Amino acid sequence: MLNTVQFYYFSPTGGTKKAGMIFCNGIAENVKGYNLCDRENEPEQPDSDLAVFAAPVFGGRIPGVVTESIRRLNGSGTRTVTLAVYGNRAYEDALLELNRTVEEQGFQVTASAALIAQHSMAPEVGKGRPDDADEKEILDFARMVLDKMGKNPEGQVKVPGNFPYKVGMNMPAAPISLPSCTGCGKCEKSCPTGAISVNGNAVATDTEKCILCMACTAACLEHARILPPPLQQAMEEKLGALKTVRRENEFFL
Repeated sequence: MLNTVQFYYFSPTGGTKKAGMIFCNGIAENVKGYNLCDRENEPEQPDSDLAVFAAPVFGGRIPGVVTESIRRLNGSGTRTVTLAVYGNRAYEDALLELNRTVEEQGFQVTASAALIAQHSMAPEVGKGRPDDADEKEILDFARMVLDKMGKNPEGQVKVPGNFPYKVGMNMPAAPISLPSCTGCGKCEKSCPTGAISVNGNAVATDTEKCILCMACTAACLEHARILPPPLQQAMEEKLGALKTVRRENEFFL
């Protein structure tokens, strides 16, 4: 086991963090976590034996806010494991994009994985994942990474994907607030792009800034923040066939 790993994650609804923490706890005794959703606190620069980056997949890409956060870090040759976490549909160019982004900042990618988590917009897709079977696979992967680091940490890790990347997701829509909203401001604070403003019980969302990460819906204790019903219905119809499909995690060393 390593002594300490630094864990950089963007996890608006918790699935990406959950998958990444399974890996981190399997490879190190101590985990220093940095939430890339947090607009108020900058993550520390890497200073440990291993950095782990975990990002969700939005429409086959990693969110631009993740790329912006990583570009403020200086890898200086730090060994890195990258994790693209997706909602049981497809990860397309996301893992390649994540790897290229960290490599451009001087990190050395030792291993990568594409992991499954519950879909943020259609919770019945990938429901309950990562589950016990996923945890076993991820912990096995952690042991393989440790073995590689001890024997042969060099060498480029090849992952699927295409460059130039596919066009990123761009839907001019945003979650809405129901009349049960109390104006507590948790949605405003949780939004990683600053798209939400709260004035009393009035909640306004800038659809140009919103990336549909669903952080605000996860943060709302009153369950008063939802996707517009037509959009929710469209997502359910688009992804409904995946409810009975179990995608497998993929690992690259």
